[in-house]
Amino acid sequence: MADRDLDAGDIVFGQSPALIVVDMSNGFTSPKSPLGGDFATEIAQARQLCELFEQLKQPVFYSAVEYDLESQPNKAKVFRQRLPDLIILKKGTQWCDIDARLSDIFARNTNHHKIAKQWPSVFFDTVLLAYLQNYSIDSLVICGLTTSGCVRATVIDGLQNDYPVWVAEDACGDRNRSAHNANLHDMNAKYAEVKTTKDIEKLLDSSLNV
Repeated sequence: MADRDLDAGDIVFGQSPALIVVDMSNGFTSPKSPLGGDFATEIAQARQLCELFEQLKQPVFYSAVEYDLESQPNKAKVFRQRLPDLIILKKGTQWCDIDARLSDIFARNTNHHKIAKQWPSVFFDTVLLAYLQNYSIDSLVICGLTTSGCVRATVIDGLQNDYPVWVAEDACGDRNRSAHNANLHDMNAKYAEVKTTKDIEKLLDSSLNV
């Protein structure tokens, strides 16, 4: 059978969007980490989005995987068994800190929040949904690491919570380029609009009348 995608309808961008920056913490952005890689270009694009949302005074959520193994030794145990390198992401270590190339923006904005998580999706067993409801968010822009893992999981959960989702393809990275490309294709075909950072900036300008 020949390859075929389903017909996809347009989704409407809202008037109160939030940006979710998935796992751009040192554990994933540093080549010194077994989980990391060289994502300088993707981080620079994510910074552009963070600065734009700062200008728009719209909230930004930065996720970081972290484990408190002393108080919760069994938290996400199957996930950690499957990916043993996750063990370096211990709460309070440098690996759980937001990358310095983004942390200054986070620090100076009271509506920018760090979300600790233990599983792939930023939604799963976290406070994210409560924040989104509190801010009356009606649409999401998502970027981060890694495309085939935590980004994809967060995009699907965004859809499953009835949020229109846009993915900034050039602000997403993956250790596996083939997986990156395949998952961007799949997300665009089924779950989200996948656009460049520049196109998302234009969309925000148009939708919010900047």
